[in-house]
Amino acid sequence: MTTRDENALAAVARHEVLSSARSSFLGFALGDALGAPVEFMTAGEIKAKYGVLREMTGGGWLRLRPGQVTDDTEMSLCIARAVCRSGSWDLAAVAGQFVAWLKSRPIDIGDTCRRGIRNIMLTGRLESPPNQWDGGNGALMRMVPVALATLGRPDLLDRCAGEQAHLTHNHQLSDAACRCYGRMLQFAIEGRSKYRLRREVERLVAEYPAFGFEPYHGLATGYVVDTFQTVCHHFFRCRDFEECIVATVNQGGDADTTGAIVGGLAGAFYGFEQLPSRWLRKLDRNVAREIADLATKLVGLSPMGF
Repeated sequence: MTTRDENALAAVARHEVLSSARSSFLGFALGDALGAPVEFMTAGEIKAKYGVLREMTGGGWLRLRPGQVTDDTEMSLCIARAVCRSGSWDLAAVAGQFVAWLKSRPIDIGDTCRRGIRNIMLTGRLESPPNQWDGGNGALMRMVPVALATLGRPDLLDRCAGEQAHLTHNHQLSDAACRCYGRMLQFAIEGRSKYRLRREVERLVAEYPAFGFEPYHGLATGYVVDTFQTVCHHFFRCRDFEECIVATVNQGGDADTTGAIVGGLAGAFYGFEQLPSRWLRKLDRNVAREIADLATKLVGLSPMGF
């Protein structure tokens, strides 16, 4: 193989990784925006109102605009901005972004996230104390930028996943889900098979049987175990990006978060071409533009170093 051939292959690999990284972050935001209007509704209530929710409707308890994102995407953007502005992983910078975001009076924020950020403001400490009641999904929902920033270094992924989680959620099951989901994201971005991603989940379930999702019990609450089970159930049984997101958000419950998390994974796995153009047109242009820019920068700063 000539040097020219090697350079061409490297360019193709770079393009594919960057495209998958962008589609992961955009897919995350799309899942958030699609699911937000039906957050806290049951599957039966969604069916009665929409039949099957497939479009960016807006509304819901937050009275959102069609395509508007929530705290899931906003907190993920906080992490991405902090890393890109610092030029490397910087937990203090992440915490500073969270504090500034809270002061901006966001449209929504979970109780555990609010308490954790207020703890940073009051004490300056970058780790919330362990709490058996902090097993929510608020740390898991912020993992896309962490996975992008640590591509090529699973050990660094594990460390950064735990650090960002403990700013607000210091819970063993939350930590485990964050690490597993982060690895799944990285494998998907690298072009690995669903079989390889499933093996990673099997490792998690072997260590923490609570995460077993077969049979699936249909719970899509804010509990991190329920969230992870819902994401795995729909990701592994669905065959394309849109089907994954639609099936997940129509489950109801914490639909913006489950939709966002499965959207990040499905976006990485299926790629940009499968992101529905009609959904992308609804997504806030400034949000979409910033996500694409930050995703590229995060991969460039990662150990993979494109």
